[in-house]
Amino acid sequence: MGVLNITPDSFSDGGRWTDPEAAVARGLEMAAEGAEVIDVGGESTRPGAEPVDEAEECRRVVPVIAALAPSVRVSVDTRKAAVAEAAVAAGATLVNDVSASLWPVAAAAGVGWVAMHMRGEPRTMQRDVHYDDVVGEVHRFLVARATQAGAAGVGEVWVDPGIGFGKTAAHNLRLLRHLGELVAAGHPVMVGASRKAFLGTLLGGAPVDDRLEGSLAVAVWAASAGAAMVRAHDVAPTVEALRVVGEVAAA
Repeated sequence: MGVLNITPDSFSDGGRWTDPEAAVARGLEMAAEGAEVIDVGGESTRPGAEPVDEAEECRRVVPVIAALAPSVRVSVDTRKAAVAEAAVAAGATLVNDVSASLWPVAAAAGVGWVAMHMRGEPRTMQRDVHYDDVVGEVHRFLVARATQAGAAGVGEVWVDPGIGFGKTAAHNLRLLRHLGELVAAGHPVMVGASRKAFLGTLLGGAPVDDRLEGSLAVAVWAASAGAAMVRAHDVAPTVEALRVVGEVAAA
């Protein structure tokens, strides 16, 4: 899954793709590099981010989704039902939902849905982070939401442990270490760790644009543990790394 943020304030690529033509070109470029899904977002969900109103979010994402959808599968990264509905009408076939609440939209529209775990909301999620058992709590939450979605009629349900969303670096590492247990629960797993802050910490304070090695390491780890999709800013090197993993697994 290639990341395409049409926002001025996303932590990695904020402000780079706010022009619709540039955004579409970037989406097509990632597809040519091997991304099977382009994830279009119009509201930053980085820690501390301020919310965006529905109309503005739709203005950002709908034209880009409509332009990309004939050429590549498109998902919409949103927490809002109205934005998800508008995106699906424009051609998106997957709702990437950090709120894990939009399964009724996916069920009504007949599209796929990604349930991600997040404690709180982006504006406040890193202020007071505590779990008694982060692995158990995240896994139980995701299985419960996936079960609800399936019962509501969603035919394609993904789960995402929400690396970096209301979690410390230690929490992120434990979730990655135990990713195989989430895979074993039976729903396809997506992992999004590309360029995130905990990687910068692990890499000695590396800034956002210098976290490729850490991002690739997590992508390879996730694929080896059974994750079915990884979300990446750096599509070409991620595809190449995963291709090697696939060859090793098939040997």
